Amino acid sequence: MLAVPKGEVTRPATDGMRQSVFSSLAAVVPGARFLDLFAGSGAYGLEALSRGAVGGVFVEQNPRAVACVRKNIEAVCKSLGREPRDLGVVPMDARSVPLGGGAVPDLVFIDPPYEIVAEVAPGLFAKLAEVLAPKPDAIVVFELPGELDLAPAGWTLLKRLGKGARQPTVAFLRRTG
Repeated sequence: MLAVPKGEVTRPATDGMRQSVFSSLAAVVPGARFLDLFAGSGAYGLEALSRGAVGGVFVEQNPRAVACVRKNIEAVCKSLGREPRDLGVVPMDARSVPLGGGAVPDLVFIDPPYEIVAEVAPGLFAKLAEVLAPKPDAIVVFELPGELDLAPAGWTLLKRLGKGARQPTVAFLRRTG
């Protein structure tokens, strides 16, 4: 069980949604590097790690959530019998994080507060188009409420899990061309 900050600071992905996401990603997770934006408890990135990802970066601005991510990294790495050296935590706003420098991720998990999805998505996808240019097969996994559509220019929707207004859904996207 992952540590989650008290209060309404985070909205962790449900176990069922994470299981569906990782069933869809089963072939690409082993050996992958990830970027977990709006990490919250770190659930998406840590699930990737437990399924064979080699490392990644968690980006979260809330200090209590950052402390939980660090605690969760220690616990998951201990249970996996591995060192956390290929994992990083960047305590800043995912909207302004410099997405360059370091290894280019194979998977990007984005799980922002639902009320800011429409506001942050265009800027994030513009940055990710540059960052992911060396890896045209990189996949962005974006959690959003079911009533919203996500169709950023230059990106192809590969799949969408979940349905229904006011229900969590996940969109899988890849850069076009």
